[in-house]
Amino acid sequence: MFQKILIANRGEIACRVAATARRLAIRTVAVYSEADAGAKHVAACDEAVAIGASPPRESYLRWERIIEAARRTGAQAIHPGYGFLSENEDFAQACAEAGIVFIGPPASAIQAMGLKAEAKQLMERAGVPLVPGYHGARQEPAFLRAEAERIGFPVLIKASAGGGGKGMRAVESAADFDAALASCQREAASSFGDDSVLVEKYVQRPRHIEIQVFGDRHGNYLWLFERDCSVQRRHQKVLEEAPAPGLSPALRRQMGEAAVAAARAVGYVGAGTVEFIVEQSEAGMSFFFMEMNTRLQVEHPVTEAITGLDLVEWQLRVAAGEPLPLSQDALRIDGHAIEARICAENPENDFLPSTGTLQVYRKPPAASFERAPVRIDDGVREGDTVSPFYDSMLAKLIVHGATREEALARLDAALARFHVVGLSTNVQFLRQVVRSDSFATARLDTALIARERDALFGQHPVSLPLAAAAAVAATLREEQHLQGADPFSRRDGWRSHGPARRRFAFEFEGEPAGAELVYEHGGGLRLEVGGNPLALAFDPTGEHGLDLRLGDARERITVYTQGEVDHVFTDQGAAAIVSLDLLAHAGEGHAEAGRLTAPMPGKLVSFAVRAGDTVRKGQALAVMEAMKMEHTIAAPADGTVAELLYAPGDQVAEGAELLRLTTA
Repeated sequence: MFQKILIANRGEIACRVAATARRLAIRTVAVYSEADAGAKHVAACDEAVAIGASPPRESYLRWERIIEAARRTGAQAIHPGYGFLSENEDFAQACAEAGIVFIGPPASAIQAMGLKAEAKQLMERAGVPLVPGYHGARQEPAFLRAEAERIGFPVLIKASAGGGGKGMRAVESAADFDAALASCQREAASSFGDDSVLVEKYVQRPRHIEIQVFGDRHGNYLWLFERDCSVQRRHQKVLEEAPAPGLSPALRRQMGEAAVAAARAVGYVGAGTVEFIVEQSEAGMSFFFMEMNTRLQVEHPVTEAITGLDLVEWQLRVAAGEPLPLSQDALRIDGHAIEARICAENPENDFLPSTGTLQVYRKPPAASFERAPVRIDDGVREGDTVSPFYDSMLAKLIVHGATREEALARLDAALARFHVVGLSTNVQFLRQVVRSDSFATARLDTALIARERDALFGQHPVSLPLAAAAAVAATLREEQHLQGADPFSRRDGWRSHGPARRRFAFEFEGEPAGAELVYEHGGGLRLEVGGNPLALAFDPTGEHGLDLRLGDARERITVYTQGEVDHVFTDQGAAAIVSLDLLAHAGEGHAEAGRLTAPMPGKLVSFAVRAGDTVRKGQALAVMEAMKMEHTIAAPADGTVAELLYAPGDQVAEGAELLRLTTA
C-alpha cells in the first residue's frame, strides 16, 4: 500500500479521499489555489502545496504543477477525484512517465471512453444498444444541423469530452440549433479544452440509470449494482438513489453485464461508471449506452450505502496492485439510499449560482461510515467564502433506510435540519422535490422537475404570521437578554398599568407587511397580523432555537438574525423576513427601469446585441459564465439598447450594470 498520496482536487471529494487515506495510515498532500488557501480540504490533509491562481486553468488544470508537487513531497500516487483532470489521458500518461501511480484507469482506457463519439463507436462494435445520433468527427455547424434534421427534433447536443451537464443542450427545432451549438462549444472549450460535440435523438420519458463497475490489474471485473440519476436540472443531477426503483432483476443483470463488457473491452482498471438512457414504454424498459465516466462519480456514496463498501479504499487498493476484495457473487443490495446535492444556487431564478460567505452552516447529526442512516460529505465550513471559480456544490447529504419510504422520510427530516445562511441554496427546493408526487411514487424521468414545476417553484411553506411571530420572538428574546434588573430599564414595552401596543414593519416574500404586538395587562402577549389576533408565547431552546406557540399551533423553530434579516427554519420549510426600520429606509426607491445588471459574479462571454439595436421582451442580450456554466441574460421589456458597458472576456461583479436599455 502507498505511504503518501497527493489529491489533485478540492472540495468534498478531496476531504473524502483524505479521510479514507487516514484510516489506512496513508499520508496525504493537498493542492490548492489562491481562492482555496484556507479551504477545508487543505486542513484535512497532512501537507499542502499552492499551485496557482484561483481560475482552474491557472491551478487545478495545470497538471505539470500537480506532478511537480507530488515529486517535491514524495507522493507515490495521485488521486484525481472527479472533474478537473480526472478524465484527462495526458495527465494519466504524464503520471506514468513520472513514475507516479495515477489512481484510476490507464490513459488508453480514458482515451477510448473519454470522447463520447469514439466511445459510442466502440460500443456499437461491441453490440451495446445506442441512441440514434451522429458521433463522428465532422464539426461544421451546417453539417451538424443537417444531421440533427436527419435524426429528427428534438435532439440533444453534448460535448464529446464532457460530463456533469457541461456543454449540453436540448434543442426543439432547427431555428434554435445554431445558437445552442455555439453555446455548447464555448462551454465545452471552457470546461474541457475541447469544443467538439455529438448530436443524438432526445429520448422521450428517459430515465438516467448508471452502473458502477470496477476492474483490477489481474483481469477481474465486477459491477456494484445501479443508481438512478433521473432527477436533473440543466442536465445536472439533483437527487440520486440506489437501487433504481422498479428495475427488474433481469434488466439489472443485463445492464450490469453490458457495463462489465464495456469495461473489459478497454482494459479498464479502478472505479468507473457506465451510464445508460432507459426508455420507458408500455412494452417495458429498454436501455441505450450513453457514456462511460472513467472516474469515481459524485453519487458513489449511495452505492457504498447499499453495499457497505468504501469505494475509495477499493480505488487505493486496486491502484496499489491488489486484486478486487470481493467476487460478483459476494455482492448484495441492502436497503435503499438517496443522495441530495446541496448547491449554492437559486432555484427560483433559473438555478443561477450564488456566491458569498457561509454565515451559518449547520448540519443534521450524521456519521461517516458507509451505511450510516445519515451521512454528509462536504468541503466547506461555517465562515468559508464560496467563490465563482468552481462548481456550486457545497455538500452531499446521503441517507440510508431499510426501504425507499424510510429513506425518503429520513432525507426530508435531515434536509429540514440543514441550515445555510449567507447565500442562496437549493435545500428548500430539494425538500419540495422529495415531497412531490412524482418522486414519492417513483414516477421518474429526466423531465420530473419540469413536470412538477407548479409544485416545486413559488412555494411558501412558512406563512407570514409564523415568520412574523418568529421575528418578533427573536427580537423579544434579544431584548430580554439585554434588559437590566429593574423594570424601568426594560425594553419590551412593559407598562405599570394597562396594555401597550408595539408596531413592527416587515418585508416578506418581496411584499411589505406589518404586525402589531399587544402586551396584555396580565403579562401575556398577542400578535396581530393581517387583522388576525393570536396569542403568542415562546421559550428559548438553545442559542437560536425557540419553542413557539402562536394561537393553537406549536412550532419548534430556529432563527438566525443577520442584520435586518431573520432567517426562519421550521419543520415545514424555511423563509427569510426583513425587519424594516422605516426611518433608516426613508427616501429609498426602486432601481431605475432599463438597468440590466449581472445576477452573479463571473465572466461576460458575449453580447448578442449592439448599441442602437431594437429588442423585444425575452430576447437574449448577453451571456455570462460562472461556476463553469453559461447563463443567458434576456431583455425584461421591449426597448432599444442605449449602451454596452463591458467587453466580452471582462470579469464583472454581482450587480454590475452590463448595458443600458431604453424602454418604451
